[in-house]
Amino acid sequence: MTSPAPQVNRLRPRRSCLAVPGSNPRFLEKAQGLPADQVFLDLEDACAPLAKPEARHTIVKFLNEGDWTGKTRVVRVNDWTTEWTYRDVVTVVEGAGQNLDCIMLPKVQDAQQVVALDLLLTQIEKTMGFEVGRIGIEAQIENARGLNNVNEIATASQRVETIIFGPADFMASINMKSLVVGEQPPGYPADAYHYILMKILMAARANDLQAIDGPYLQIRNVDGYREVARRAAALGFDGKWVLHPGQVEASNEIFSPSQEDFDHAELILDAYAYYTSEAGGKKGSAMIGDEMIDEASRKMALVISGKGRAAGMHRTSKFEAPEA
Repeated sequence: MTSPAPQVNRLRPRRSCLAVPGSNPRFLEKAQGLPADQVFLDLEDACAPLAKPEARHTIVKFLNEGDWTGKTRVVRVNDWTTEWTYRDVVTVVEGAGQNLDCIMLPKVQDAQQVVALDLLLTQIEKTMGFEVGRIGIEAQIENARGLNNVNEIATASQRVETIIFGPADFMASINMKSLVVGEQPPGYPADAYHYILMKILMAARANDLQAIDGPYLQIRNVDGYREVARRAAALGFDGKWVLHPGQVEASNEIFSPSQEDFDHAELILDAYAYYTSEAGGKKGSAMIGDEMIDEASRKMALVISGKGRAAGMHRTSKFEAPEA
């Protein structure tokens, strides 16, 4: 690992990750008032090549002067195969590193690309007197080579917080027969994305990282967005990109537990803590109504509880210990 004692936060809420063009001040202003968990200011696909140099400075200004309270602040730089990457990182991090949570690196193909970004961030932090290792890395998988190397990418740096699926470039890279990003290709009766999503999810979970699904480009088709988002949420993904304000509410809802599930998870945690205690009889398993709970139940409940708490949910019931 290249960074000494990094302090990244791998548990940030990322139910909704809002993409905002770094070259558009009006959109950058509006994004501050939207209820997205994460906002990433984009220097890559959303910026025309001639607009990128000025967009770097626009992003620095908005990171330093904007009100991003409650949001994870991320900048997506250009990928390492371009001529823009190092200047993106240097300008943004030197100018606004104290007000930046993560750098998103697109089109990651191997671990060395993550290591290179880690080393550059460390150099800037040391030069500027910033805390070394605090800025996280989000790695975006967008082609077959990146997917094949996703396990090594996930362990390339202790700064890595998330693995992100980039469907548009990925679909093009494998010649998938579809022009609708995120939708199933015609002629294939199963889920064409299942293997891809599961491989990303396994690499993330094996290394205590978050897994984020990419965009759905039919921005006015909220029902279509919901369907695709539910697929990723059902597998266990932590969130999804949003490209339009109309998708934010749907993403926050879908990647949060229901109130009923959150209450039940909290109940399991309290009940298990009681029944394994001296007062509860030091039991390894117990019954809650018709349901048996044990250590595996506790671990499953922790997942739901953690997602609910990260989303700011509050329980509406409480555990009552049985009378002696």
